[in-house]
Amino acid sequence: MMADFMLLTHGDTTRPESAEEWDAYFERLNRAGAFDGGSSMGAVRSFRLVGEPATAARLTGFMRVRAADWSQAESFIEDNPVFKAGGTVELRELPHDLTTNL
Repeated sequence: MMADFMLLTHGDTTRPESAEEWDAYFERLNRAGAFDGGSSMGAVRSFRLVGEPATAARLTGFMRVRAADWSQAESFIEDNPVFKAGGTVELRELPHDLTTNL
């Protein structure tokens, strides 16, 4: 059974990523049958009842990928344009909660 993962990209690169890098990256994910959607992310507003809210203001995008395991999911980071440009890519597993149909 394939597992679902989220790649979260941060806006902390040391150089801009090129359109060609992104095209090649998405081609690789699609060829592997791993890409399951994603988007860039815009402005953020955080809310909390008490105290300062945590914020993810540096998050710039996300991609949902399917992989056999953590090792395969991690392999999708090595040629990610944000990672190659010196930025942060966060990898999170998406558990199959009982309350969802995922």
